[in-house]
Amino acid sequence: MTKLFSLLLISALTFANSAFCDELKGDAQAGSKKIAMCIGCHGISGYQASFPVVYKVPKIAGQSASYITTALNEYKKGERRHPSMRAISRSLTDQDMADISIYYQELGHSDAAPMPAKAKDPEGEAVALVQKGACTSCHGANLSMPIGPNYPKIAGQYADYVLVALRSYKAENQSVWGRNNAIMGGVAKQFNTDELQVLANYVASQQTELHTVPQNKFKFWAAN
Repeated sequence: MTKLFSLLLISALTFANSAFCDELKGDAQAGSKKIAMCIGCHGISGYQASFPVVYKVPKIAGQSASYITTALNEYKKGERRHPSMRAISRSLTDQDMADISIYYQELGHSDAAPMPAKAKDPEGEAVALVQKGACTSCHGANLSMPIGPNYPKIAGQYADYVLVALRSYKAENQSVWGRNNAIMGGVAKQFNTDELQVLANYVASQQTELHTVPQNKFKFWAAN
């Protein structure tokens, strides 16, 4: 399994780094005028989605612009099948995605310092699961320093969102909420639901650069 993942990772990194070189340059100021569809969920701290289950929408302020663009394109192409995100992504041009992505990356720089790490794993269960899944091979030693720009920071992300994401990679024949990704599908399918919950809790407890910056929709409209 480890050798297979190593080969997959080399191929994925080669493709990701090539794609990164070809990305459009985003404009954060332009992006700030294109986020009306984003702030209704991502601009409210702790906002919960209700499909396919109730969970907090992910923190995206401070996330890599390249990864946000990658995720939006995956929704647009149907590789991620959440209905709301698919509809939003289909309305965006490549330049829109680049502008919005760099806006949220830079928005992360204006918030308070990262929360301190608080994970306690006295039995070593979570660490063992992280090692089994080779999570640090892509997301970095502290799960916050990805090895390539198209990979996400996941440290400090909401546990319930992480769990939903991992279960989505396990989903097969789901037309409206699964995700297609050979590497993540292979990782997630190694674990049962209880183990995925342990992983999600551990990820959520790590020191993070991710957060939600509250944004008032009415103020947004007044300013634009």
